[in-house]
Amino acid sequence: MNPTMQAYLLEGSPEAVQGAVQEVQTADLPAGEVTIRVAYSSVNYKDAMAAHGVGRMVRKLPHVPGIDLAGEVAEDASGRFNPGAPVLVTGYDLGIGHWGGYAEYARVPADWVVPLPAGLTAFEAMTLGTAGLTAMLCLMALERNGLTPAQGPVLVTGATGGVGSIAVDLLAKGGYTVAASSGKADMADALKALGAAEVLTREEVTDASGKAFLAERWAAAIDNVGAATLEYLLRSVKYGGAVAICGMVGGNKFESTVFPFILKGVGLLGIDSVQCPMETRLAAWAKLAGGLKPAHLERIARTIPLADLPAALKEILAGGARGRYVVRVGG
Repeated sequence: MNPTMQAYLLEGSPEAVQGAVQEVQTADLPAGEVTIRVAYSSVNYKDAMAAHGVGRMVRKLPHVPGIDLAGEVAEDASGRFNPGAPVLVTGYDLGIGHWGGYAEYARVPADWVVPLPAGLTAFEAMTLGTAGLTAMLCLMALERNGLTPAQGPVLVTGATGGVGSIAVDLLAKGGYTVAASSGKADMADALKALGAAEVLTREEVTDASGKAFLAERWAAAIDNVGAATLEYLLRSVKYGGAVAICGMVGGNKFESTVFPFILKGVGLLGIDSVQCPMETRLAAWAKLAGGLKPAHLERIARTIPLADLPAALKEILAGGARGRYVVRVGG
């Protein structure tokens, strides 16, 4: 392992975070059993929040963010992984309380490390990353609730973001009829290219009528928005359907009555990709690498070098997400 590495380092104070790509000593890597030579990372909204001090997510500076990484094992003190083994890490405290993927090396606890499944390259794994894992966890939860393609269309909200775009691709690959909603009118053709049969505007998935129920339209939904959109979904999902909630770009509060739950058996399924059990995590990645591997990852991914990361983080924070930025870190 080299004595220095290139990294996107956050410095300053929690109230005034400043980030830049610079040379960092590898001796400064945090504690952990597994040292990974990082090939790729990705850009998530959570990374953008951390990089700009939003919500004071980063608790200690200096800090390397990046909640996703994929690469090869350089050293392993736990004995679980051979040097050179391809691996990935997402979630847990990576990139938030623990140095993350925006550096040429990362050192993490062995319990966080997922062997890269056959069928995925490191680049594809980071096109998916936390976003792809979250999308798959949503689908798995909905199918445990009884969802099948025969039951009707599934709506994906916030469909141009990372989770949303992968969810559209994933559902279409699984044989579902997919509807996608987005506030970006210029992305309708791109969403249809991913497999959406119908594209709706943001206004079409909200309703201010105050009615307890709306016309039953969706067999299920994957919601990245929350707030008024979630209120609409709970009132328009079919009897026995469910909404998998995994984001809150529209706000973290919503209003509802108990009627959708006790009169129509609607389920509200919370999705967590950060601390989900390793058994569930491995099952999700196996599906993402297997028969449900999204068919249009090349359409979703935009590759950038580490030097372009600051601009990408700023764009994501401003709501400009379209697909996935994959960060080429090493090699």
